[in-house]
Amino acid sequence: MLAPSYLPESKQLLVTELADGLESNALSWLSGYFAGVAQGRQLGTRPAVASPPLIAAVAETSTAQQLTVLYGSQTGNAKRVAESLSEQAQSQGLNTRLVRADRYTTRELKDEQLLYVVISTQGDGDPPDDALAFVEFLNGRRAPKLPKLKYAVLGLGDSSYPMFCGIAQRIDTRLQELGATRLHETGTADLDIETIAVPWQDAAIQEARKALKQPEIPSASVTTLHPKTGTATRDKPLLAELLLNQPITGRSSDKDIRHLEISLEGSGLSYQPGDALGVWPVQSAALVDQVLDILNLSPDEILTIGNATHSVKEWLGRHREITQLTKPFLVAHAALAQNDELTSLLQPEASDEFRTLLATRQLVDILKAYPASWTAQGLIKALRPLTPRMYSIASSQTVVDEEVHLTLANVAYEYEGEARWGVTSHFLSSLNEGEQLPIFIEENQRFRLPADGSRDVIMIGPGTGIAPFRAFVQERSATSTSGRNWLFFGNPYFSSDFLYQTEWQQALADGNLHRLDLAFSRDQAHKIYVQDKLREHASDLFDWIQSGAHIYVCGDATHMAKDVHQALLDIAQQEGGLDAAQAKEWLDELAAQGRYARDVY
Repeated sequence: MLAPSYLPESKQLLVTELADGLESNALSWLSGYFAGVAQGRQLGTRPAVASPPLIAAVAETSTAQQLTVLYGSQTGNAKRVAESLSEQAQSQGLNTRLVRADRYTTRELKDEQLLYVVISTQGDGDPPDDALAFVEFLNGRRAPKLPKLKYAVLGLGDSSYPMFCGIAQRIDTRLQELGATRLHETGTADLDIETIAVPWQDAAIQEARKALKQPEIPSASVTTLHPKTGTATRDKPLLAELLLNQPITGRSSDKDIRHLEISLEGSGLSYQPGDALGVWPVQSAALVDQVLDILNLSPDEILTIGNATHSVKEWLGRHREITQLTKPFLVAHAALAQNDELTSLLQPEASDEFRTLLATRQLVDILKAYPASWTAQGLIKALRPLTPRMYSIASSQTVVDEEVHLTLANVAYEYEGEARWGVTSHFLSSLNEGEQLPIFIEENQRFRLPADGSRDVIMIGPGTGIAPFRAFVQERSATSTSGRNWLFFGNPYFSSDFLYQTEWQQALADGNLHRLDLAFSRDQAHKIYVQDKLREHASDLFDWIQSGAHIYVCGDATHMAKDVHQALLDIAQQEGGLDAAQAKEWLDELAAQGRYARDVY
């Protein structure tokens, strides 16, 4: 029943009468329709008006097939795309269910008739944590034959990795092996998610309507893939002032790690421990000039691509990725260069060499090593759009108020005697205090402190993975939680790489950090890492976990996170007397309960 304060009594009666005569999926459509009306009025537009026959058609779908939208998401991007897909499907009258992969009962799969999977990519082609069990089931012997199933898959990934959207491709292949029918082509969305996700979503929904034998109708929903936290968004970031840019590694360190403090004064932006800060970078002017010189392109030529018009220099400096290579660009460049060596590197049998190429070379290296003639228009279209980088927030807003802090590793190295750097880390490390940078908050609901402050937390964060745990300890200290805090930290050398050393020592002295275990890998002949420290304290660690502690891991996904995961499995077997299968089930259950969370990259 609508509150009388929102509607005149006569209109309230009309709405109530209409609602009483509709099934739940028709009500879902109306909900999407009226949401579209409300947003449309704000935007100065209006959704298509549904005719009476359409309402009747929607009401009749209550016994029709159901569209299940299943998602696996590490940082929340795939979740938001899946939510948008589900909302748009409901607004078009589809009986839709949205479910996270780790909450999906796998025995339901054999009865599904229409399944859409939206899945992010963790690292180089791996599934996100919440989809591990589903993927394992799908690949296992117990996976059922699926001759009745129609499906579609949308993958989210990063084309600078060799196995771009690899998990989405493997799910597609496996579903076909099980006898399912692909209803719509598999989508592979790069970091600029909407470019692929939005048209894929529109087309996939129309395919679903055909499969369910429903007439095609225009959507009444407004698609939004990005969260709005405060007044700044990914598309409309806040220009914030840099308050502090301070190195926190010693002069003898091989690493340049910095502590940044950024003002949020007057912005209304809010965040929680575990969230990330999105930063829009600007490319190095020297690097842009080098690309222009190599290709003999005019920096002032004006180009219109899509709805945007910029000079070539502006395109390269602010709107295109020119540090990280991607396979689509390399394929296009190889076709122009007609170079056998480069072409051979793109073949499947050269996967190791291709990985090395992506990891060590940048655009200018390819342009010099394998010359080709690019037009400005062709180059800009071939390069991936520049996207924001996400950094784990290293502060609690309860403590720092209208500020946000970051722990930044400045990526810099040499290739054939020339300096190379990461686009965003170079941009940030080069900023002077008082200068501005475009930012927004990216929520991470899957990396939150326990709601029960009496729960213990175990934090494992080597290198810059320490960032969110600085926020965690600040927050738990400021809110006087009774739960204990145990931190595992590692880096090469104690003398030069102990990040936030004085803060941790003070937290120990104040009783806000209850245990601190350190792994400085190169301070002795035998290298020691955080996973070794976990095993060293296996008995206490297992006791903490069995008493309800939450485990958090942040940092490198390629090696560290996998090694820590294996260490936890080994500890469960050693201390809990479990076999390998039971240990895996134990750790999977911790993850399902939200007691084992990872923020890895």
